[in-house]
Amino acid sequence: MVLKMTEDSPIMTVEVAYALPNRQVLLEIAVSQGTTAMDAIRQSGVLDKFPEIDLATSKVGIFSQVLGAKGLASADTYELKALDRVEIYRPLLLDPKEIRRRRAEQAKSKQKV
Repeated sequence: MVLKMTEDSPIMTVEVAYALPNRQVLLEIAVSQGTTAMDAIRQSGVLDKFPEIDLATSKVGIFSQVLGAKGLASADTYELKALDRVEIYRPLLLDPKEIRRRRAEQAKSKQKV
């Protein structure tokens, strides 16, 4: 859905999402066409609510598709479309491969007993 506030300034609605284990936020904001994902993050106020977010190291995506990967533009250059959801991802505490390795070792040790 694209709304027009003035003749030469089309405005659209997008969302910015960030989640911690115990707190989540989904902010709906109005932006002009040509706004990048990074611009929307800054305009949303999410950085004020979560000052621990480090945009230099955090991955950003649109609907679970990480920007800057698999041929997608980076968050600095990806121009949003109406109703896009910009997601800021927290860093992983452990590598998923390491978690699987540890579980496999635990399962082996239980079988030996």
